[in-house]
Amino acid sequence: MNQSASTIQIEESNFFLDVYLDPFNKRIRIDDYRGNTNLLLEKAEELVRKYQAEKLIMKARSEDFLHLYEKGLQPEVVVDRYFLGSDAHFFSKFYTVERKKNDHWITEDGMIHSIYQLDTTIDKPFPPKEYELKKADEACAEELSGLYRQVFQIYPTPLHDPEYVKKTLMEGTIYYVYFYQGKIVSAASAEVNSFYKNAELTDCATLPEHRKYGLMKIILRELEGELKRQGIFCAYSIARSLSFGMNAVLYQLGYKYRGRLMNNCYIYDKLENMNMWVKNLANC
Repeated sequence: MNQSASTIQIEESNFFLDVYLDPFNKRIRIDDYRGNTNLLLEKAEELVRKYQAEKLIMKARSEDFLHLYEKGLQPEVVVDRYFLGSDAHFFSKFYTVERKKNDHWITEDGMIHSIYQLDTTIDKPFPPKEYELKKADEACAEELSGLYRQVFQIYPTPLHDPEYVKKTLMEGTIYYVYFYQGKIVSAASAEVNSFYKNAELTDCATLPEHRKYGLMKIILRELEGELKRQGIFCAYSIARSLSFGMNAVLYQLGYKYRGRLMNNCYIYDKLENMNMWVKNLANC
């Protein structure tokens, strides 16, 4: 089976579905929908069987909340104001016992509690002048993919491929990077949904030897400024639940914890839980 992710749209007489097929992570995600909820869920289950997915995710509207409960889906996270100001509830359904098991849940609960005790008033000074912050363009694609290869052995999207990075840039994803001695050492991106006016801050990576200067926090602030200039105020980020540093950065930047996606995707060498963090940029 082809391991590359793809997006398909299904339009029938009573419903419409925008579906993200992700065979590498053995999941299917419904990014948008309208029409008869019963029929579109039947179609989603049909896709699960066809592609042998282990997890179904649905970005649902508030008015469908109770109905999805009745259909056996469970809410995992919420993104405030995702749909042009209305909340999105990420519902999930699991199809194997192994995908539903997790040994880290209690540890991760404790980490969230610890993060909420952190002082948000302390800020690191700016990095030394040798570090240069820039907005990336297509010429950076090769080096960006090299950074992601160094930081992540396995990643849920094919950022190891320069052509994929170039494609995301052409489609409107915004990257900011830090250069040190002419080489990219830290990067993050904002995947913009221009229709619903939201953006996911993602693909956060810094080489280990450059992690002491708070580069990621500065990059994320720069991305937030870019989003606000585009009139996008719903920003969210999904962080590895076992990564204290990344979750702490988001909390200290004013993001609010909004739940956890269980066994969501492969990073490094295993399936990982992912924490959802959300920020209303209109309040900044």
